[in-house]
Amino acid sequence: MALASLAVFAAAASAAALLCVLLRPLLQRYALARPNARSSHSVPTPQGGGIAVLAGAFLALGLAFRLVPLEGEAWRGVLVVATGAVALAVVGAWDDIRPLPASLRLALQATCVGFVLFRAAPELRLFPEFLPLAAERVLALLAGVWFVNLVNFMDGLDWITVAGIVPLAAALALAGNAGVVDPATGWLAAGLCGGLIGFAPFNRPVAKLFLGDVGSLPIGLLTAYLLFRLAGAGAFAAALILPLYHVADATITLLRRLARGERVWEAHRSHFYQQATTNGFGVRAVVGRVAALNVALAALAGLSIAWPALWAQALCLGLAILLTASLLRAFATPRDGHG
Repeated sequence: MALASLAVFAAAASAAALLCVLLRPLLQRYALARPNARSSHSVPTPQGGGIAVLAGAFLALGLAFRLVPLEGEAWRGVLVVATGAVALAVVGAWDDIRPLPASLRLALQATCVGFVLFRAAPELRLFPEFLPLAAERVLALLAGVWFVNLVNFMDGLDWITVAGIVPLAAALALAGNAGVVDPATGWLAAGLCGGLIGFAPFNRPVAKLFLGDVGSLPIGLLTAYLLFRLAGAGAFAAALILPLYHVADATITLLRRLARGERVWEAHRSHFYQQATTNGFGVRAVVGRVAALNVALAALAGLSIAWPALWAQALCLGLAILLTASLLRAFATPRDGHG
């Protein structure tokens, strides 16, 4: 299975890179993201690279399932989440070209998340001893919609989504090889990781291609599904640790904006990673620190799985929170000569 995961990763990366080359002229013509006061870029840049990421990942997965067939239940969830991701990509593409009203956008996102939640893993329970099924499903739906949006919110700087999602997806691919999650889930993680790696050269600072909502929204859905499967496999602490930077940055920012009475559905530049570029950090310095933190979080997540004792999981989670808080504080603090 390790060789299969590696093959999925390599095929997804190659396909995504090729598709980026082929699609970029078309996106340059029809899907330009023009800079505004809240943008991190200063020149019009084509968006829509998420099409290549998703297509590369799903092409590689399709090939893997043909060459190494798995039992029906193993691939059914992947097929459902892929369908939901494609539907959400359509919503994102629509929003990229002609922005949707916030209420309609949220309703369509909830529909896609609900479809995946109720069709891909109907039997999966996280807290059967504490919550009735209906309450758990409502919380999972809300968490899924928020995760889709937070990945979209965090995709506001060159390489930031690569730095945030690649270590997480790689860790989940390894979890599939280790038998922590089922092989199909591990392959999905490998495909997502490979697709983002294939896209990364085109998004390196200064980016020649952006993901766009067509990419960030479904990537959020795929990542949320992977974390849900990991939590359902008994690794709840690991599922909390892996996305901690993205979750903390987006959630704290949202709560602050709500407290200030701002319109939270409108674009802004108040995320911690955006503050960092104002406070004297270069783009590469920001994404480098985010990537390093996420590698550390992946290691802590692995330790929490290897040491299932409650005290060990609490220790890993506490260290993860401390490291994440330290980076957020650093980003919010002006460097010498700034602020």
